[in-house]
Amino acid sequence: QVQLVESGGGLVQAGGSLRLSCAASGSTSSIASMGWFRQAPGKQRELVALVGTSGSPTYADSVKGRFTISRDNAKTTVTLQMNSLKPEDTAVYVCAAEAIAGSVASNYWGQGTQVTVSS
Repeated sequence: QVQLVESGGGLVQAGGSLRLSCAASGSTSSIASMGWFRQAPGKQRELVALVGTSGSPTYADSVKGRFTISRDNAKTTVTLQMNSLKPEDTAVYVCAAEAIAGSVASNYWGQGTQVTVSS
C-alpha cells in the first residue's frame, strides 16, 4: 500500500507562483511513476504533469513553460512548481502514484489540495 500526502495549496493572485509537494510512504519501492492531476467542479479530471522512472517529465499543453515537476527518488517526493498562474488553473490538485507489484499495476491518490488563482 502507498499513502500520498500533499501540501502547498492556497490562494494566489494571477501571475503569481505556488509550489505543491507530495510525499509518499508505505510500499514506496514499488512506485513506478508519480504526478499531479487537477479537477475543477463540474469538469473532467486532467493530467497536469507526470514523471516516470526515467525521470523525464510529461506536461499538459496548458501548463508547458509555466509548471515544472521534479522528483526526489531518495525521499519519494514529487514537487510541482507553478509559475505565471492563471485563473483557469484554479482546481483541486491531486497527487497520484502508480505502483507495480509483479505484473499488477495499482494507482494511488492523495487527498487533494485546493489551488485558487484570483484575477
